[in-house]
Amino acid sequence: MKFDPADIKPIYIQIAEGIEDDILNGLLEEEKECYSQYEISRMFNINPATAAKGINLLVQEGILYKVRGLGMHVSKGAKAMIRAKRRPAIAESLRQLVLEAERLGISKDELIHMIQETTIPEKEDPS
Repeated sequence: MKFDPADIKPIYIQIAEGIEDDILNGLLEEEKECYSQYEISRMFNINPATAAKGINLLVQEGILYKVRGLGMHVSKGAKAMIRAKRRPAIAESLRQLVLEAERLGISKDELIHMIQETTIPEKEDPS
């Protein structure tokens, strides 16, 4: 999980998105334990209440759930929930990209070629 104190997004949102990213990347598995608010607060030197706010956001969305005495766990189906939640943002970003390409006179074929040529950085090794 990453956190950027210079980001304009509130810290608790960054925490929630970081947990989601770790779920999507397989670092946190469904039906397994998630980070605690205290682990997150120590990792990033932030107030535990801020970490709890990010975690609670995911609990409200059904992505995490609490097991009494054992902490927070990743819900079954969490990956699918996160993908469904984030998909509209991708669609909107693509819409904005296409509009900008049109303003710049970039053809549909050229834009498709640019997308195909775009490389995705290798995933970081979690170990």
